[in-house]
Parts: sequence; structure tokens; C-alpha cells
Amino acid sequence: MPLYEHVMIARQDLSNAQAESLVEHFSTVLKDNGGNVVDSEYWGIKTMAYKINKNRKGHYAYLKTDAPAAAVQEMERLMRLHDDVMRVLTLKVDAHEEGPSVQMQKRDERSDRGDRGDRGDRRERRDR
Repeated sequence: MPLYEHVMIARQDLSNAQAESLVEHFSTVLKDNGGNVVDSEYWGIKTMAYKINKNRKGHYAYLKTDAPAAAVQEMERLMRLHDDVMRVLTLKVDAHEEGPSVQMQKRDERSDRGDRGDRGDRRERRDR
């Protein structure tokens, strides 16, 4: 079966328990249609770059699934119809990465930013 990753944003006025129960609800929908949830993560409340439906923040959840396309389409359809879900993103991937997602890793574990050094070369260009 194909592998998918889903990110869901729920309304900010939900409690943490309600947001996590939404993830469980959509996981059961996927399982009922022949799919399997490999891993799920609740990322918490995060500030968005722009307002969606007059909300500045939202509950973020992340799912790694192994499911047929019909099961994913049904889950997405129900997510988009649900009043508490503001946005849904589904990506088809070749393989799931091991371990926690980048959002769940601590900043010092990621090492995605190299040393920037001093800004000496920038000042030289400005003086010209």
C-alpha cells in the first residue's frame, strides 16, 4: 500500500484533549477503510503565518499512514467537512523517516543550521 504523511490544523479554541480525539477519530476512519496509522504526533498549538477563518493559532497534528488511496480520500473528505478542522495537507512519500519528525526534535539535535560566522564580508559590500 502507498505511504502518506498528513498534517492537520484544528481550531485554536479546542482543548488539547479534543484536538487529540480528532486525530483518534480520523485514525479510526482510516482503519475502517483498510488503512493503517504507522505513527501520529500532536505538535500542540502553533502560531500561523496568516489568519485562517479568523484564527491566528491552531492545533497541529501529524500522521504517518500506510493506506489505499480510497481510504485516504475518505479520511480527507471527512476532515474537510469537519467544522473543527481548518486545513489538511496530504503528501505521498516513498518511505517514512525513522524517529520523531523535525517539529518534535529539540533544536540542538537538529543541526540543520551551519555556523554563520561574522558579518565582516557584508559590511565591506555596504561601504562601496
